[in-house]
Amino acid sequence: MFYREAGDIKTSYVADSQTFPIAFDRIGYLCVIAVAFGVLPFIIGPYWANAVFVPFLIYAIAAIGLNILTGYCGQVSLGTGGFMAVGAYACYKLMTGFPDLNIIFVILLAGGITAAVGTAFGLPSLRIKGFYLAVATLAAQFFLVWLFNKVPWFYNNSASGQISAPERSVFGVAVTGPNVEAWAKYLICLGFLFVLAWMARNLTRGSLGRSWMAIRDMDIAAEIIGVNPLRAKLTAFAVSSFFIGIAGALFFSVYLGAAEAGEAFGINKSFLVLFMIIIGGLGSIFGSLAGAAFLVLLPVLLKNTFVGLLGWPTDLTAHLELMVVGGLILTFLIAEPHGLAQLWRVAKEKLRLWPFPH
Repeated sequence: MFYREAGDIKTSYVADSQTFPIAFDRIGYLCVIAVAFGVLPFIIGPYWANAVFVPFLIYAIAAIGLNILTGYCGQVSLGTGGFMAVGAYACYKLMTGFPDLNIIFVILLAGGITAAVGTAFGLPSLRIKGFYLAVATLAAQFFLVWLFNKVPWFYNNSASGQISAPERSVFGVAVTGPNVEAWAKYLICLGFLFVLAWMARNLTRGSLGRSWMAIRDMDIAAEIIGVNPLRAKLTAFAVSSFFIGIAGALFFSVYLGAAEAGEAFGINKSFLVLFMIIIGGLGSIFGSLAGAAFLVLLPVLLKNTFVGLLGWPTDLTAHLELMVVGGLILTFLIAEPHGLAQLWRVAKEKLRLWPFPH
């Protein structure tokens, strides 16, 4: 009976249109933020940081970026891995070319470079859409990975062809390099996710977000009522690529420490982020977070169950993981196309009516 709108008095338009209109939601959100920033950094260990929390935070940023483009604007993209590679290699070149530049600004600049590249590859969306746009972004994926593998300038003529992140610090605490503490990795990724999720939420609720959704629902009708398709589509590609570029920079510099384009940012990475927003829910910031958490936790759960508990071979577990993910995608597409976000909305509606049947 505590999850009710009764007693939540709103005396202004701002209060009426806030993200969390129910007090219980606001209190729960603040509690989650307080635990994430004030409790977990003191208890997190290297295993949980490297296996669960840091990958979840980075993939959540990438999923939010792809959801802006695909879920909110309706532009199908299969080039997420390539754009993450742009962010990673831009971060590497900035770190090695400007050693005195703060790593926060390096990551933001890497996101800006990725936004410019994503906007350039988004130009075909003005003439093509659907399957043809998906093929165009898939071509961008293969082209970018090939470019970073074949042009020695991008990896500073390294004999191995890999890029390695030098040590950088924030307020005297190392966040990249071999001597990084688990809590430092976690906090810098959490800080970026918090700011970017807040930005995405406000963008999608504003006039720009409404123009994206108008293009998604019916682009011809949107153009008739005054929505500029050039501005809407290119801004969606730019904002989406900015988020994905930051995710790629964090994935390389904070999480991996060293990377090679073909292995770290191949086509599998593009499909993984796409699966996250399909399972989590298209057109939902919460769905991006839920999908990223689900697909990061699922392999850990399966490995600990099948390998650690039952003693099955790791190769069999890897194949079972692919089968489980594929089955879940089919299940969500058939039974609940709006993903985990819709299940969460339905659960909240049921809770608001409980214990009454209707």
